[in-house]
Amino acid sequence: MWNRPRFDLKVRLTLRVAAVSAACFAAISAYFLVTADSAAHARIDGIAAIVAKTLELQQGKIQWVASPRSDFPNLDPVSAHVMTPGLCLGFRSASGDMLQRFCSGAPAPASPPPQAFAAFYRSLFDPGREAARPVIVRGTKLGETVVSVDPAVQTAEAWHEAGRLMIALAIALPLLCALVYAALARALRPTRMIGNGLERIAAGDLTTRLPPFDLAELSAIRDVFNHLAESLDTALAERNELTRKLIALQDEERRHLARELHDEFGQSLAAIRALAASARQTAAQDCPGLLGECDSIARTATGMMETLRGALFRLRPPDVDELGLVASLEGLVSGWNGRSRGQTRFDISFEGAFESVPASVSANLYRIVQEALTNAAKHAGATKVSLHLTMAESEIALAIEDDGRPNEAAVKSGMGLLGMRERVAALRGRLSFETGPHGSALRVVIPLAAADGQALEHAA
Repeated sequence: MWNRPRFDLKVRLTLRVAAVSAACFAAISAYFLVTADSAAHARIDGIAAIVAKTLELQQGKIQWVASPRSDFPNLDPVSAHVMTPGLCLGFRSASGDMLQRFCSGAPAPASPPPQAFAAFYRSLFDPGREAARPVIVRGTKLGETVVSVDPAVQTAEAWHEAGRLMIALAIALPLLCALVYAALARALRPTRMIGNGLERIAAGDLTTRLPPFDLAELSAIRDVFNHLAESLDTALAERNELTRKLIALQDEERRHLARELHDEFGQSLAAIRALAASARQTAAQDCPGLLGECDSIARTATGMMETLRGALFRLRPPDVDELGLVASLEGLVSGWNGRSRGQTRFDISFEGAFESVPASVSANLYRIVQEALTNAAKHAGATKVSLHLTMAESEIALAIEDDGRPNEAAVKSGMGLLGMRERVAALRGRLSFETGPHGSALRVVIPLAAADGQALEHAA
C-alpha cells in the first residue's frame, strides 16, 4: 500500500475552508474591479455625451446669432464642471485633427499599485480607453468629443478598492480559520473517546461502552461500536464456555486413559516382573545360563514401570482440590528436581494466601505450570527454571522464567502455547510469552472475579 502523509482532520478542513474563503474573496474582488471599471467607463461616456451636447448648443448659438467671429469649439465652460484628476477632454474634427484638448493633472498616489497588479489590470480592463461622441448640427457631423482618463489614475483607483478588500481578507481569513479550527476541535473531541474505546477493545476489555454524543454521525458510530462490543463480549463468553467444556472433556479423557493404563498395562508389567522373578528362580536351579535373560526382562519391565508412572503422573496429577494449589505445585517441582538429576534446577516461590483460589483456577494453573516446565526442561534445554506465583485481591499472577534457548518445539509440543492460551482465555485472563537470547519468560494473569463467576456457572 502507498504511504501517504496523514494530516489532522481539523487542519485539513480548516485549510479547505481557508481555500474556499480565499476563492470567495477573490471572486468578490474581481466583481468589485469589474464594477469599478464599468462605472469608470460609464462616467466618461456620460461626460463625453455632455460635452458633445454642449458643443452642439454652442454651434447652434453661433449660427442663430450669425456672429462673424467664431470661437468654436470652446471647452472652457464645460471643463470647469466635469474635470477630475487625470481626466482629458478634447474635440476632434471630421478630418481627424485634434482642435482642442484639456487634461487635468493627477497627483502622485500615496501608495502606488504594484507593477504586477498594474500589468494585470491593464491586460484585462484597458483603463486608457477613450470615449467618443459625435457633434451633429442640422444633420452635419462637425466632429466628435473625446474623453479619457489617465491609465495610471484609473489603475491606482482600482488598486485602492482592491487594497481595502485585501486588508479585510488579511484580517478576516486568519480569524475565520481560528474560529473554524476551534469549532472543529470541539465537535471532533469525542473522536478521542472513540479511539480510546477501540484501544480498550483491542486490549481485550469488552465491557467498554461509549456514551451518547451530540452529533448524529458520531452517535451512529457509537451505536455500532456498542453493538460490536456487546456482540464480541457474547461471542467471547460462548467461546470461553466451549473452551472450558473442551478442556474439562480433555482432562476427563486423560483420567480415563490413566485408569486404563494403570489397570491394564500396569498390571501386565507387574505380571511380567513376577514371571521374570519366578523364571529366575527356576533357571537358578535348572538352567543357570538363563539368569542374565531373566534379569534383563526384569530390568526392562522395571524401566517400563517407571516410564508408566511418569506418564500416569502427567496424565492424572495429584488431586489439587484435596492437596491445594501450593502443595500440588511444590510436589510437581520436587518431582522434576528428582527426575532431572541435577541437570535442571527448578525453584518455586509463593507470595500471598492461596486457600481461596477457585478450583477451576487451581486445576488450570497446575496444567499450565506442568506444560511450561516440560517445555523448559525437555525442549529448551534450560539449566535453571524459576516459578513465582503471586496472589492479590483481584487477580492471581504466574511468572515462569528459564535460561533455555529459544525453540519452536517448546511452543508446539504437547498442549503447547496454544493450549495454555485457551486455558487462560477460558478464565478471562491474559498470557504473554517472550523469548530472548538469555531465555524465555511466560506470564499469566487471571482475574479472580471472572474465575469465581466461572466456578459458580460450572457448579450450577
